[in-house]
Amino acid sequence: MKRLRILITNNTLASHAGSEVYARDLAMALQSHGHFPILFSTVLGAVAEELRLATIPVVDDLANIAEPPDLIHGQHHLETMTALLHFPGVPAVYFCHGWLPWEEAAPHFSSIQRYVAVDDVCFERLNLTSGIPASKIRTIRNAVNLQTFLQRAPLPERPKKALVFSNHPAQSAALDVIRSACATFGIEHVDTVGAVSNNSVAKPQDVLARYDLVFAKGRSALEALAVGCAVIVCDIGRLGEMVTSKNVENLRNLNFGVRTLQKTISEAALLVELYQYQALDIHSVNKYILANANFDAFFEKILAVYDEVLAETWEIDWALQSKQASNYIREMRMTLQRAYLHPKAVLQHAAHVDVDRERLAAQVEKLQHEQIKLEVEQLKLQNEQAALNSDLSNAFTLSTQLRENNESVHAENTQLTKLTQQLQLKNQELELRWGNLQHSRAWRLASRISQIWQLIRGGSRL
Repeated sequence: MKRLRILITNNTLASHAGSEVYARDLAMALQSHGHFPILFSTVLGAVAEELRLATIPVVDDLANIAEPPDLIHGQHHLETMTALLHFPGVPAVYFCHGWLPWEEAAPHFSSIQRYVAVDDVCFERLNLTSGIPASKIRTIRNAVNLQTFLQRAPLPERPKKALVFSNHPAQSAALDVIRSACATFGIEHVDTVGAVSNNSVAKPQDVLARYDLVFAKGRSALEALAVGCAVIVCDIGRLGEMVTSKNVENLRNLNFGVRTLQKTISEAALLVELYQYQALDIHSVNKYILANANFDAFFEKILAVYDEVLAETWEIDWALQSKQASNYIREMRMTLQRAYLHPKAVLQHAAHVDVDRERLAAQVEKLQHEQIKLEVEQLKLQNEQAALNSDLSNAFTLSTQLRENNESVHAENTQLTKLTQQLQLKNQELELRWGNLQHSRAWRLASRISQIWQLIRGGSRL
């Protein structure tokens, strides 16, 4: 592939959040491979400054770009459409990073040759709610730069330090519940990082390795798993699962995102997940992530999509693009109209819905609480059963060893009995031979000679 000028759009380049970090890491990788990334956003900040320090151009006005790019890497529809209309005829790839945010909606514009989903849910949004044909969609799952996120020391048998890693201030309401559950489980040290505590970090790789357990979702969860931490998927008052070797593939396919956050946070629900902690199993999870979320493979897949688009020839249908731009503006107008012209009706309807939802949620939560209490008791019983089975197994092993020792002793006793019998027979034989010898003529003659010799010796002494 030739050296490319790639324009990357994003709604903000301010704080170190998901798509901002995604755009930053991609731009730096493009630059290191000899390409020319340029970033466009109307909201600049810390991430923009970090890119500028890396000598990567950042603009908030496309008029400042004198030459059109070879390709537009679009993130967020407003910024993507702004770039597409400013640079007519430039092909584009649109990346969808989320199911819920309205900024992630996919624009219909003929210059967009491919759409990329970061997980299975985003694929569904593109294909099933935005009408994008599956033939135009590629799925490229998020990855981690393993040269940056180094491995932590092996996990302890029981976690000692936990971290709530979230860029949603609303998550702060759940902090007391998380801390209480951790204290019950024996984890007394719980820290926070991100907008949840107004202390976002530019380099989470310098922080994550200090903790045994991390509460996070999305990219943050993936980074914590890559370091080797245990992770409970959790955010904005919603709870997922402890990531284990059994569910890691499914959770990664869903990007540890909104579809994996299906439970309300409560102390009982958190305890159920905390009891899933097993250091050896989490090591297996870490090995899976290292093998399947490598940034180098991710980067090659993105370059392959770029190459796929640039290799195609297509003619611009100006009339079609004019209609598509008109439809896009109409859709934006309707969205703004619903949001701003009828806020009172929307708020009233939302209030009624919230009342019903809270009433039902309270009932459901009560039932879930009872169910979770039973599940916790069941887990305790299972642990006790496992301990009992271990004791029975040890007892059986000892019994087998004793039986083998008894058999060995019995065999030795049998051998000793045989040797004793042989010695008794030998002794009887010797006694018989001795009796025969004493009754023989030779023995009698020898006795006479011995007596005569004794007499001679006695006479010589006189």
